[in-house]
Amino acid sequence: MSAHPPPVPPANDPANNPAAEPHPSRRRFLTSSGVVAAAVWPGVAGATPGPVPPEATPPGVDSDEADGITPGSIAEAEKLAGVSFTHAERVVIAEDVGDFPARYERRRRDAPLVNADAPAQVLVPSGPSHAPAADRLVLTPPTASPPRREADLLYAPIGHLAGWMERGDITSETLTRVSLRRLRQLGPALECVVTRTERLALEQARRADRARVEGEPTRGPLHGVPWGAKDLLDTAGERTTWGARPFQHRVATGDAAVVRRLADAGAVLTAKLTLGALAYGDIWFGGKTRNPWKPTQGSSGSSAGSAAAVAAGLVSFAIGTETLGSIVSPCMRCGTTGLRPTFGRVPRSGAMSLCWSMDKIGPIGRSVEDCAAVLATLNGADDGDAASRSHPFAFDAGVPAAGRRVGYHPSWFESAPAIDQRVLEVARRVGLELVEVDLPEWPYETLLTILYAEAATAFDELTLEDRDDELEWQAPEAWPNSFRQARFIPAIEYLQADRFRRKVAAMMAERFQDVDAIISPSYAASLLLITNCTGHPSLTIRAGFRDDDTPRGITLWGRLFDEGTLLTIGAALERELDVANRRPPGFE
Repeated sequence: MSAHPPPVPPANDPANNPAAEPHPSRRRFLTSSGVVAAAVWPGVAGATPGPVPPEATPPGVDSDEADGITPGSIAEAEKLAGVSFTHAERVVIAEDVGDFPARYERRRRDAPLVNADAPAQVLVPSGPSHAPAADRLVLTPPTASPPRREADLLYAPIGHLAGWMERGDITSETLTRVSLRRLRQLGPALECVVTRTERLALEQARRADRARVEGEPTRGPLHGVPWGAKDLLDTAGERTTWGARPFQHRVATGDAAVVRRLADAGAVLTAKLTLGALAYGDIWFGGKTRNPWKPTQGSSGSSAGSAAAVAAGLVSFAIGTETLGSIVSPCMRCGTTGLRPTFGRVPRSGAMSLCWSMDKIGPIGRSVEDCAAVLATLNGADDGDAASRSHPFAFDAGVPAAGRRVGYHPSWFESAPAIDQRVLEVARRVGLELVEVDLPEWPYETLLTILYAEAATAFDELTLEDRDDELEWQAPEAWPNSFRQARFIPAIEYLQADRFRRKVAAMMAERFQDVDAIISPSYAASLLLITNCTGHPSLTIRAGFRDDDTPRGITLWGRLFDEGTLLTIGAALERELDVANRRPPGFE
């Protein structure tokens, strides 16, 4: 994910400075202050609290040192909550909230929760579904023989690899050994690999080849194709570290739903790829994942290793996840194609949870067709994810995009690079009808309340047990500080943000009544935040190259469960832009 965290608490705050007091003091501070503020959002503006009378604290006892919750504690909490009570009201409040810490502690002790325990409330995207009537996948078949250079094989489209293996021109074991060799030789320079799954990969490749020799039906276009998994997807018997030092020795006991589906489709897992710790950024416990186009630069995140490995031709495709930009951002940086599906289309069973109402899993590839092939395999509900839904998915590479209505607003492109502006010209050239749309000037940053509250909840034990200090990235905008601050988000403000979220979803449903998709620079007009909260899909494709020869992308935003249309438009733009086949120097 990528987001701007709330403001930084004072340096002498024991919740932010582990050296300020011994560890038990931070835990005591968090449990008690979480009570008086009901976990208050620090950025909320409000009225100035009323004066704190002397009798608010027992005589001779400083309010900061008082044992328990006093009216003075309530007065201080009001500053964060943006409210103001009278002294009499504070006295009554303090009488009852003093019992809250014990209640919280009993829950932690007697009914501990783990990351996989999802809330009872489940998000269902609000708005009409535009899913097709039936599943359909048609890819462009190969028109030539396989290339002789090893690297060229892993840069080839998935549809071509499938055709060559079906004809017997190449084997899965050959492809797999090429992938493993490149991961071993080139992966370290990019710091993009957590674990090479060599034993598993060769077993899966030989099984795929044997099935073809024995005449078994092909399982689909991914049969025998090497891929990489973002290392927050459980893989039985393999380390799944979430990119974070506290979990670096964690070994999964089962497969995530998407890992299982890809194995059933005959795909070959060759590596677990890096992610920024706990799905933020590109810094993990083993280093900083690099951009193949400019190795002095990070690959962005949090699907850092997935985008870098695909861009460098180490795997044919990879799986990423997104909560707020974790597919879009590294694809922008590394020049890969990223498809973030509609919320609920791909099940998250067996994946690390960060934000239960926003997390999504999707493919990262080198072309639009590659992403279509992968989504066709990942699609569909799973019992392990209550938010997952089954809707048909259809994509036909032969269907033209001409005549589709695509929304945009001129202001989004006025200050954008020439690369982005050229995309509008290309869109008109391929026959797309550009239609102006606008978005209300609402405080969309309110939606960040949901993300921070859920993320801090998912990893609350790290905060309470002081294990947040073990994370590599300790900047003010990094998770440790954000998790601590999130304890001051009021439950009321979380629910108000959720109500606003429904209002935003209704607004987006109206916008999509008149257009098939929306196009914009990837970070324009709060569309990244809006669509991640409303559940709409997105597709990021390479649009061109900057002056320093690093790639830049553009993003299409689609209707709910209408990824097929999004891919059709994206494929047309990709062909006309004609920049997708260029490779990073040193990884050709």
